[in-house]
Amino acid sequence: MLKRFLKVGQSNINSVIDQLEDPIKMTEQGIRDLKKDLQAAMESLAQVKAMAMRTRREANAKQKLAEDYENKAKKLLLNASKGAMDTAEAERLATLALEKQAELTSEAKRLSDEATGHETMSATINTSVSKLRSTLTTYDNELITLKARAKTAASTKKINAQLSTIDSSGTVAMLERMKERVEEEESLASAYGEILDQTDTTDNEIDKALADKTPKGSAMLEDLKKRMDIEK
Repeated sequence: MLKRFLKVGQSNINSVIDQLEDPIKMTEQGIRDLKKDLQAAMESLAQVKAMAMRTRREANAKQKLAEDYENKAKKLLLNASKGAMDTAEAERLATLALEKQAELTSEAKRLSDEATGHETMSATINTSVSKLRSTLTTYDNELITLKARAKTAASTKKINAQLSTIDSSGTVAMLERMKERVEEEESLASAYGEILDQTDTTDNEIDKALADKTPKGSAMLEDLKKRMDIEK
């Protein structure tokens, strides 16, 4: 009983191992996992691209604003040189404009560097997405081939199993018995034919003998003439 229980347990373990090692199931699971990874990578790519675009726009806006403050400082100094405004006041305001310009330029550079980082990361993720797509295509094609091979192997295995269970010696013996049976039937039919031929021959002999004893047409004619007293 213990041995039987151990055999059943071992059989179940082997079945589980076979399922775990089924290449088709493993490939299908791998493809599903890759598709999840691809989806996550594409979402990350979209997010990083959006951040890169937004940061780049902010950097450009800060840089443009910095240039505007520089232009304002130039105009203030130009107006002072023309006597349109007090020189001290013009220089004070120009200094404030240049300080604002420097602050905005620094902020624009920081945002530009951040945008560049996002763009670099976006390119890296995009490369990963392309590789994942290529890998998925390869795995899909391999899975199709693997399924076709597995189906062919299963069919071949089934046919070979059926052929292996055929008792060739028993089949040959059965054919021999059928051959003997047919030959017996043919011999019996031939015997009946010979008997029928013999019966037909006997009947023919009897009919011929009776026919020979029957008066011929000319004899009957002479007999009739005698009875009518007709001479030649």
